Amino acid sequence: MDPKQLTERLKNAARDLGFDLVGVCPAVTPPGFNRYREWLAAGFAGEMHYLVERESAYEHPSSILEGVRSVVMLAMNYNHQTPIAAQPGEGRVSRYAWGEADYHDVIHGRLKQLTRLVRDWDPTASVRGVIDTAPLLEREFAQLAGLGWIGKNTLLINKSFGSWFFLAAVLTDLTLVYDAPHQTDHCGTCRACLDACPTDAFPQAYVLDATKCISYLTIELRDQIPESMRAGIGDWVFGCDVCQDVCPWNNRVPPSKESTFRAREEQNPLSLAELFYLTDEQFRARFRKTPLWRPKRRGILRNAAIVLGNQRATVAIAALTHGLDDPEPLVQEACHWALERIKHS
Repeated sequence: MDPKQLTERLKNAARDLGFDLVGVCPAVTPPGFNRYREWLAAGFAGEMHYLVERESAYEHPSSILEGVRSVVMLAMNYNHQTPIAAQPGEGRVSRYAWGEADYHDVIHGRLKQLTRLVRDWDPTASVRGVIDTAPLLEREFAQLAGLGWIGKNTLLINKSFGSWFFLAAVLTDLTLVYDAPHQTDHCGTCRACLDACPTDAFPQAYVLDATKCISYLTIELRDQIPESMRAGIGDWVFGCDVCQDVCPWNNRVPPSKESTFRAREEQNPLSLAELFYLTDEQFRARFRKTPLWRPKRRGILRNAAIVLGNQRATVAIAALTHGLDDPEPLVQEACHWALERIKHS
């Protein structure tokens, strides 16, 4: 099969498997690699030490697949219904985590099918599918593959799907036909995302200080959230969508075709007080196979306490008092802080 036939067949198969966007680019050092190194050197990665430890691996996709020639970039829309406003005692969850399953599991399954097809077409091919855990600058390669541009909020933006999509990649040693890179930045003079950020996480356009980002603070940070940042978190108990919600390119994104990303009522928004009474087993059973498991029980309860404190949620005093006896000091401290906020409201 010649490269043109193979590329077309691969793209069609990806669309059949539920990917909304697909583009192909050569396996090269991404144009933004030096900016990425500068970003790490500035300390903007915070406690995401794995990024620093694997810094050199991001220089070329060959760190993931030896002999790689081509990168197939894929995007899957996860947009569904609009968010429901959180009432006192409830916390907002980032849109990507509303569904019944972890997107990693959903997309990994599709990638396995796609890589299996490539091997069927060419048994000599070396091929690997990855989604946001391998050392690959996905947004850089997505732009090289023509899927969109990197916006001022550092997210990849596509004219049709905004930024409501997951990125994944298939790497192969096969030579394919490459798409033209996306050259134009369509953000223009718009500053909506920069101005709306509640914690001022953008020191300048196209640069994110993750240590101030609500998504980092509620998901990646394993320690106490600095008191100076807590008020800015508002009612976000897991992640944050503010810079995406205000983006004009996200106004008309069609709903996702993937039913597993459809919002579960109990996670849009999330009732918080009841979480403090769940046993470890119950907590695991409820969240283990969802994105909310990443910060684990201690992180979710820490976040829940901070949200309840921000809301001065008197309805949750009993739950927060119960949390003072939690075996996790992280949870105890957050509950104490929240109760003090309510007491002095």
